[in-house]
Amino acid sequence: MRATTRTGDTVIARKPPSETEPKRRTTSAATPGTAKPAAKAKAVVKPVDTRLAEAAKAPGTPRKKAAAAGPDKGAKKRPHAPAEDVDRYVNIITDSIDGDKGENIVVIDLVGRASFADRMIIATGIADRQISAMAQHIDRKLREEGLKRILVEGANGSDWVLIDAGDIVVHLFKAEARELYGLERMWGADLDEPGEDASVTSL
Repeated sequence: MRATTRTGDTVIARKPPSETEPKRRTTSAATPGTAKPAAKAKAVVKPVDTRLAEAAKAPGTPRKKAAAAGPDKGAKKRPHAPAEDVDRYVNIITDSIDGDKGENIVVIDLVGRASFADRMIIATGIADRQISAMAQHIDRKLREEGLKRILVEGANGSDWVLIDAGDIVVHLFKAEARELYGLERMWGADLDEPGEDASVTSL
């Protein structure tokens, strides 16, 4: 049966769709020889150096971040304390760490290689309580020697404690954290030429 619609004086006949007539497909199948739409390119995920990623996210002072970043080729000159004073403070710190059973004590000469200090001392402690005690003893002994501007960061339950004593920075690590950040490897990679004084000293 045809349906009719009256529009003004014009009659339009509309043919109802047949139930047997196949429905039109809204999408056409690709015929042989025709190119299929290009698939979206997958994002390439590059592997990340876990150690460097962790170091970049390391919380704390600029000195912590500077140490984790490695040697600075364009280190600016800065006022230095007399060498004998620096060496005396280094001896006080290393003796204190050794007395607290700290392990693998390393002293690195930063003169001309970093703008934030002249010496870096790295040592390992077994537990949080030991590291905290080591930091407290170093702080007390340096203050007794006349150093007043000393910053201790991360002394409570941290696996990386930094002691900022001006010309000297001390890093006290638990073994896993020391291996993760690898400060002596980064700074030791920039050693002086053979025949010159060594920049890294293990005690």
